[in-house]
Amino acid sequence: MLWFYEWFFPAVWVIFLLYWQIKAANTKTTKRLEPAASRILRVFIFLIAIILLWTTRIPLPWLYLQLWPSGLLPFWLGAAVTIAGLLFAIWAREHLGSNWSRSVTIKQGHELITTGPYAVARHPIYTGILSGFLGMAIAISQVRGFIVFVLIFIALWMKLRMEEQWMRSQFGEAYATYARQTAALVPYLL
Repeated sequence: MLWFYEWFFPAVWVIFLLYWQIKAANTKTTKRLEPAASRILRVFIFLIAIILLWTTRIPLPWLYLQLWPSGLLPFWLGAAVTIAGLLFAIWAREHLGSNWSRSVTIKQGHELITTGPYAVARHPIYTGILSGFLGMAIAISQVRGFIVFVLIFIALWMKLRMEEQWMRSQFGEAYATYARQTAALVPYLL
């Protein structure tokens, strides 16, 4: 049964990423694409996060300090937060439809979506992905899990800031009104 606990999170993330790759096919034509440098920086940050999560051989012992005792409670609490977060991201991705892109883009016939999960947060996909990493941090119960969460937050926050600028230039006052009424990531907080 130990294998289940070791492979649960990798399996969940692989399934999520496979779904994401499959859904990337039917999107609108890109009209404007973010610079390659920002995409490369995000990939680099995600690679650092993956290394921190999947290896215990980094010669910095403080990365592996336990923040609370590991066990079934933190594992299952983290698993629930991760699954809920990734399902929220999937809901948002489905709701966004062909307007979605893995990079910051403006699409041909781009629409401003403000319903479904987008009525709760302007960037619900990021909210879901961040929740997924928070769940892993809870389950791992080590400093490295929260460092990864912060790294992913920084990467997504940089992307979010660019998206915000592009959406304001594309949709003007309609987006400004939406932004005043809807939190970026966490309702009533952020």
